[in-house]
Amino acid sequence: MRLHRLTVTAFGPFAGSETVDFDALAAGGLFLLRGATGAGKSSVLDAVCFALYGEPPGTRRATRLRSDHADPKRLTEVRLELTLGGRRLQITRLPEQRRPKKVGAGTTVERAQTLLREWVEDTGDGSPGWRGLSKSHQEAGEEIHRLIGMNREQFCQVVLLPQGDFARFLKADSEERGKLLRRLFDTERYRHVEDWLAEQRRAQEATVQAGRRRLRDLVGRAEQAAGPGAEPAEDWVPAEDADAGLTADVLGWAAVLRSGAAEQLAVAEAALAGAEAAQRTAQQRREAAEELAGRQRRHREALARAERLAGFEPAAAEDRRRLAAAQDAVGVESALRLRESAAEAFRRAREAERRRRETLAGARGTEVRGLDGADAAGLAEAELRLRAEVVRLEAARAEERRCAELVREQRSLTADRRAAEELAEDAEDWLAEFEGELARLEERHSEARAATTKVEQLDGQRAEAAARLDAARERDGLRAGISAAEPRVAQLRAAALDAREHGLDLRDRRLAGMAAELAEQLRAGRPCRVCGSPEHPAPAQAAPGSRVGAEDEERARRAQAAAEQAWAEADQALTALRVREAAAAAAAGPDPVDVLARALAGLEREHRDARHTAEALGRVEQEIARLSRERTRRGDELHEARERAAVLTDRLQALDAEREELTARVAAARGEAASVADRAAALTRLTEDVAAAAGAARARAEAAARLDEAEDELGKAAAAAGFPDAAAALAVLLPREERERLEARLERHRAETAAVRSELALPELAEAAARPPVDLSAAAAALREATDRLGRAHAVRAAADERCGALAGIGRQLAGLAAELAPALDRYGRINRLAALAAGTSTENRLRMRLESYVLAARLEQVAAAASDRLVRMSGGRYTLVHSDDRGTGNRRSGLALRVVDAWTGTERDTATLSGGESFFASLSLALGLADVVTDEAGGMPLDTLFIDEGFGTLDEQSLEEVMDVLDGLRERDRAVGIVSHVADLRTRIPAQLLVRKGRRGSTLALAEREDA
Repeated sequence: MRLHRLTVTAFGPFAGSETVDFDALAAGGLFLLRGATGAGKSSVLDAVCFALYGEPPGTRRATRLRSDHADPKRLTEVRLELTLGGRRLQITRLPEQRRPKKVGAGTTVERAQTLLREWVEDTGDGSPGWRGLSKSHQEAGEEIHRLIGMNREQFCQVVLLPQGDFARFLKADSEERGKLLRRLFDTERYRHVEDWLAEQRRAQEATVQAGRRRLRDLVGRAEQAAGPGAEPAEDWVPAEDADAGLTADVLGWAAVLRSGAAEQLAVAEAALAGAEAAQRTAQQRREAAEELAGRQRRHREALARAERLAGFEPAAAEDRRRLAAAQDAVGVESALRLRESAAEAFRRAREAERRRRETLAGARGTEVRGLDGADAAGLAEAELRLRAEVVRLEAARAEERRCAELVREQRSLTADRRAAEELAEDAEDWLAEFEGELARLEERHSEARAATTKVEQLDGQRAEAAARLDAARERDGLRAGISAAEPRVAQLRAAALDAREHGLDLRDRRLAGMAAELAEQLRAGRPCRVCGSPEHPAPAQAAPGSRVGAEDEERARRAQAAAEQAWAEADQALTALRVREAAAAAAAGPDPVDVLARALAGLEREHRDARHTAEALGRVEQEIARLSRERTRRGDELHEARERAAVLTDRLQALDAEREELTARVAAARGEAASVADRAAALTRLTEDVAAAAGAARARAEAAARLDEAEDELGKAAAAAGFPDAAAALAVLLPREERERLEARLERHRAETAAVRSELALPELAEAAARPPVDLSAAAAALREATDRLGRAHAVRAAADERCGALAGIGRQLAGLAAELAPALDRYGRINRLAALAAGTSTENRLRMRLESYVLAARLEQVAAAASDRLVRMSGGRYTLVHSDDRGTGNRRSGLALRVVDAWTGTERDTATLSGGESFFASLSLALGLADVVTDEAGGMPLDTLFIDEGFGTLDEQSLEEVMDVLDGLRERDRAVGIVSHVADLRTRIPAQLLVRKGRRGSTLALAEREDA
């Protein structure tokens, strides 16, 4: 990492923009940042850290980075150009800060911003330039962190040794030191090896445990399959943590189980064969008994049926006699049906004629006179006359309907004429009022147009008056604020001057008593920090009451800064109030607020009245247009209504004449009836009744003739069948359904009698009847017992067969598991040993050092050796740094400890025992050694720039000389070291210097020349 250029704006003590050219400063390898106390030397390092990480070093807050001296409109910004990993980058950061609002008074929060860019040879148009990489805080931070390889705290331990914190890495514990070394030397791959070995151990252990669980499962399944009488497995299964897999004893035990199961299967098969033979014998005996019992039952049933048929024989003889007589009378049946049909037809015809004549007898009118005793011919003649009259009335019915239509049409036309006359009257009334309404609207239109012009004039006057009133109110408020602020500013100014005088007084008093303060720190036998002598014959004494410590001076400095800050802020606020008051007074003029308010209120009232009048302009114009359209419509409506009324009057007169003529003809046609339609309907009904009566008379005569013919035919048929008369034939005649039923019953009796005789003649039934009755329950019980025995034999045989199959399958699985588990145990043993060694948990790893720590320990040895080369020179050959791999207390692991070897005493001790000056050059040596090793390490991040903030004040002249000699040698490695110090000797030794000047308006930066000795 090498820094090139830093630009800060409104940052820390710097009110404006200041730039540091690190390339020019570091050309000689060593440069000095100097300036008065509080000028801002450390702020340059703060800016570098803020640009890289978005936060200053140590415990300083990022919210206090803005310069109190800066113009409120100037934003705080830090821009850093540097090279990381061979890439030239530019980082620009703006912290969150408050700025004046662009519109209105007050301030607003400006959010934090970040911009990361990279210098490239081709930006897309063939020319070199900066190319944007990211504007995200997170993305930019992750990229910088990846390239540097350190977080902010680690960066401050190695590259940026801040004031009061330069010995952190020297005195850090192993864990904290390891975090930094991991990032610097990229040992993540060794940690990945540890993780990989641990993962492999877990995987192999899971495989072995799974095999053992499968073993226990298979043994349990084998015990369950073998049954309760088999050989127990308690002494055959290996222990939970046994290294051997499946033993030969387990396989032998499984073979014993299979042999016993095979013997049980053979016994079960023999028992099954015997049970099958016994069941077949019982089945045959049961079938023979059932067959004999069936023949005996058939013989008993045949005897019972024969007895029942013998009891039915008398009834069968009577059925045969009735059937023979009925069959003789079958020839009379058709003639009888014809006679009965003719008699029924005659009865119905006679009844119908009676009803028709009764209907005619109830009719009235001249048309029915003389029809009471008329025969069929007379009735037919009357029918013809009536039909002719009905035809004549059809024409009269049409004229009657026309009369009704004329009445309806006259009513409709009369209503239409009345509506037309009313419409004409309404139009005449509206037109009579039109002119007056139009005149009123035109007057309102003129008033609204005048009000519109007035509103436009008043708008400008109102805006001007409102602006003056607001300005006057602001003017008066600002004047009150100025009056209240002026005494406060004067008070704060006096307090700031008093605090400054008090601070200068304390500083002078402390400088006067500095010798006594240093003397208080002397310890017997320990070297003086000024002269280096272990003897202190006459230490200085402070005068009573004159003791001023660094804490007193620091409190006074903070009080002075706070007082000056309060005075500056109050004075700035007062100036802003005066500027705003002058602007408000110019805008408001000399008039007071109440006068301006009354003037504005009058304009508001006048504007409101005029606007109310002007708002009616559009409505009045619309009303005038609507009124004009309505006048045209009303005129057209009046003309059309008058014409329609005249036409309707003419039409009504014509209809009156036509209706009068038709009414006379219709009255003559309807006679005494209410209407022609009623008379026509009555004649039509009468015609139909006469026609029906004539038809009924003809039908009665025809039915009487057919009845006489049927009587003659019936007498002839009875004589032909051998009966003396028709009555004798009818006495024995049976319906066809009855005859068919008798025939079927006689046939069933004959067939059943023949079947019973045939059944009783069978020899096997006679032989079975001669034998004793069969006991079926005993045969069934014997069969059930044999069947149950066979089922049990099948179940025993199936269980034995299933046991043999299950044990055979389990045996194959046990053999496969034995072959599988042996190599898995071997792999687990090897990987477990390697993983324990890498993790530092193995008893073989005496130092309990992890693999990554082992690698880092080797790097730390190199760092300690490189640091010792410089530490020996800085300490006059007294001190060297060594790496220690001693184990810590308790369970703490070893590997990353540092010890210091004192050549004067020959002892090795903790780095925490070094004094302040010794700790400084030891830390400096360690930082330089770390930078050398990291740079030389393949894949490490080169550390080409190093900053040291203070610490040189703790060195005596000889130690300072030795440290500077070491630092001068850095230019051989093309490395730059920046020293932040106010030690006077450094100004004469270091050519390249950056001077930080402080002033009332903020600090500035400038290149300075080396001072003469």
